[in-house]
Amino acid sequence: MLKAFQSDLAIIRERDPAARGILEIVLCYPGFQALVMHRISHKLWKIGLPLLPRILSQFTRSLTGIEIHPGAKIGKGVFIDHGMGVVIGETTEIGNRCLLYQGVTLGGTGKSHGKRHPTLSENVVIGAGAKVLGAITVGENTRIGAGSVVVRDVGADSTVVGIPGRVVHQSGVRINPLAHSALPDAEATIIRNLMERIDYLESQVRVLNNSFQQISEGNSSSKIFSGESQNLKDREIIEFLGDNLENE
Repeated sequence: MLKAFQSDLAIIRERDPAARGILEIVLCYPGFQALVMHRISHKLWKIGLPLLPRILSQFTRSLTGIEIHPGAKIGKGVFIDHGMGVVIGETTEIGNRCLLYQGVTLGGTGKSHGKRHPTLSENVVIGAGAKVLGAITVGENTRIGAGSVVVRDVGADSTVVGIPGRVVHQSGVRINPLAHSALPDAEATIIRNLMERIDYLESQVRVLNNSFQQISEGNSSSKIFSGESQNLKDREIIEFLGDNLENE
């Protein structure tokens, strides 16, 4: 347990430039305080004490604003930054060196017993207000954008944005885990592609109308019409909307 505390201190000093010393972290960082209390309550939970761990969990919640069920498994070097409103469910598993911001929910779906909360692999970053729901797995080195809602498995080395969360791979690009401004805006890209496609189709319709008018007046049309029924941007749109289209 001592090594876990040391790892939690080290990751805060590494990732938070505002952390100026160990004493400041111990006294002023609710994420660290919540993890310390959780590691104690988790030990008690594992030996079979039913009530005391939950009492400690609720006390920690009132003190820090972070609710962690004592049954959750949390690795070393985890950083809950700011932390207010974070909820971590009973069967959640969090790998080493994960980073969670305020308002994150690692929640369950349904009322069945057994595994019903997410599993985060190592080095996962979850932005403020994001919700990861159900017994799904998030691969290592994955980043989930602020406000996203993730309800399906996510592979390693991915970036997830939107509601519902959609994967945008960053192949060959190393992104700083704290650089939230580097997250892509998938919705904006798709809307832009749709607008460009609409402009193209409207232009084709105008050309066709002019040609039909010339033909009706007895003039031959010298224009040759050609165009792909589906170009690269169309495929991006279909890929983005594909899950919804399959279910309709």
